Amino acid sequence: MAKTRRLEPGAPWFELSSTAADWRNADPKLLAAMLGQLHLIRAFEAVVLELAGEGLVHGPAHSSIGQEGGAVGSIAGLGSADTVTGSHRGHHQFLAKAITHVSGGVLDLDHLVSPAVQTVLDRTLAEILGLAKGFCGGRGGSMHLQWFEAGALGTNAIVGGGVPFAAGSAWAHRHAGTSDIAVSYFGDGAVNIGSVLESMNLAAAWKLPLVFFIENNLYAVSTPVAEVTGEPRLSGRGPGFGIPSWRVDGMDPLAVHLAMQQAEKILRAGEGPAVVEAEVYRFFHQNGPFPGSAFGYRSKEEEAAWRARDPLERVAREMTSLGLVDDELVARVRTQARDAVHQAAEALLEPDPAKPGKRRIRPSLWPDTDFVDVGIRGDADELDGARFLDPVDYQGPATETKFIDAVAAVMGHRMDEDNRFVILGEDVDRLGGGTNGATKGLAAKYPARVLGTPISENAFAGLGGGMALDGRFRPVVEFMYPDFLWVAADQLFNQIGKARHMFGGRNPVPLVLRTKVAMGSGYGSQHLMDPAGVFAMQPGWRIVAPSTPADYIGLLNTALDLGDPVLVIEHVDLYPTTGPAPSDDLDYRLPLGKAAIRRTGEDVTVLSYLSMTGHALEAIESTGIDAELIDLRWLDRASLDWETIGRSIRKTNAVLIVEQGARGTSYGGWLADEIQRRFFDWLDQPVQRVTGGEASPSISRVLERAAIARTEEVATGLRTVRAEMGGR
Repeated sequence: MAKTRRLEPGAPWFELSSTAADWRNADPKLLAAMLGQLHLIRAFEAVVLELAGEGLVHGPAHSSIGQEGGAVGSIAGLGSADTVTGSHRGHHQFLAKAITHVSGGVLDLDHLVSPAVQTVLDRTLAEILGLAKGFCGGRGGSMHLQWFEAGALGTNAIVGGGVPFAAGSAWAHRHAGTSDIAVSYFGDGAVNIGSVLESMNLAAAWKLPLVFFIENNLYAVSTPVAEVTGEPRLSGRGPGFGIPSWRVDGMDPLAVHLAMQQAEKILRAGEGPAVVEAEVYRFFHQNGPFPGSAFGYRSKEEEAAWRARDPLERVAREMTSLGLVDDELVARVRTQARDAVHQAAEALLEPDPAKPGKRRIRPSLWPDTDFVDVGIRGDADELDGARFLDPVDYQGPATETKFIDAVAAVMGHRMDEDNRFVILGEDVDRLGGGTNGATKGLAAKYPARVLGTPISENAFAGLGGGMALDGRFRPVVEFMYPDFLWVAADQLFNQIGKARHMFGGRNPVPLVLRTKVAMGSGYGSQHLMDPAGVFAMQPGWRIVAPSTPADYIGLLNTALDLGDPVLVIEHVDLYPTTGPAPSDDLDYRLPLGKAAIRRTGEDVTVLSYLSMTGHALEAIESTGIDAELIDLRWLDRASLDWETIGRSIRKTNAVLIVEQGARGTSYGGWLADEIQRRFFDWLDQPVQRVTGGEASPSISRVLERAAIARTEEVATGLRTVRAEMGGR
């Protein structure tokens, strides 16, 4: 018979309940602050539902009524420098953090609402209504609430989407030498999301001071937790990653606070993350003012049983038994909270002259529509005073430089100058500089700032986003192959790309993402894409695509200076190539939005980037067509050199866009559309394009070659342009 023995997880798992002694020993100021916050949040949420019922909340109103105890209890011990991210149901999380910040965690129950607390209520309600005075200028609304000063990094509409950002903030806390911590709030539905589980693994591996706070309200919209997971005690996820975990009654704010205190000791001592699961209950449906029983997925009896455990009543009852409050004072607290929130609402509303008896939002409070695109990217004023140099115009001493050596050299130089730069990605700290040598020598020199990651792009891309948003570090993330962007698409596009704009356009996100196009290397359909077309369609990103070592130095330096996320695309065909670069100069910046004319001509404007610039030049010479070749360098909508492109088109009256990759994700499709809109009157024929085929490149050498474009396809494209012109 086989011999077996029971294995135990390496991390403990606790269930914590408060006792009468805990309530007796609790600081009366702590209990008063909890009671005050609970009533302020409850009153706030009641008004939000009231306004939603009047049609004044545009979009969802995810009420946290019933769930306040988890947020209030967990945040009571946090400082302003401790950071939180929240969920789509995040009003209570945001308000608890903001009120704790402005009050210092102390509330006078006889004078509950100070001017600072009133301002928090005013601005939060304004944000939920989409108004200019809101914390995010009205852009965030109910699901995207952010106030950096209070340590509120942002609530999030994507289930589990904010968790990797919290990991990035936790990394920044630890490596800035502080004892501050991060807390990420998410619901039961998020515990099955990849970004959450990947972040748990990464936080445990790197011992990050991050609390994964699960608000388990038992239902994902209408689906019971037990139907969608084999272990409905959700804190059980933690021990699987080696993370100490607590399960606690979220309707008991003091129990939550005590669990957090135990977790915080581990975090602040540098011993890694913790999981806290608070079992709570939303008194209403997923969205709106009706109970879940109205939709048939839970019973009125169940709801009544949970309402009897209301955290407001629990705290009031315990404080009354201790002689700290009486019924009259509790009633005054409730009245003060309701009056304050109604005051906030009245300042935003007025009678609707077109609908007697109805209210409307005061028209003067709406954001100016000119604000709609402000802050998609920054204005690049961080480049003011930079030393710019364009290698095309450079006449000084030059050194023949290998492309891949330039990649490592310029990154190393910037790390020498600025200890905020951190590199993270798979194998970047091994193999003598990663899989291609792009980080050669850097791991040995900066072991704490060259971070080899698990194979979990979702987590480490998002962690980089959180580091960037935090502001104390400037991450450089490497994706080994661009196709891996699909597993991290939420973090790249919903989170990193949108973070500046959706939270009001003020906070920069200085992140560089490096990746390489590997067409022709035989790695097949899932490793060889060109990501330019996908990123060009996403708001917030800038894109650079260098074709020479000298350009790489200047473009990477500019990318590293910018306060926006920048995709830096490389190509494996360029790595072994050499070219002249300014001697002993790794400091210059290539101007933002400046293309390079690689060949002047009169017959057709050829637009290309990366290795296809060289293929295009070969094709032009082989066909004898007098083409003007423009190396775009900058590919995103905001940074394209339209002046150079337009000047050439007005001269040649024809355009050929040259790229290597598949037609479906083509960058040229977007670019051709934009060119026809801008320069239609100057074109004598449709914009022509050279691309790969519809299929992704496959493993077979001959099929891979048939699927991509190189010199021969460009030559065919040039002849097509000439034929359209009636040439020979």
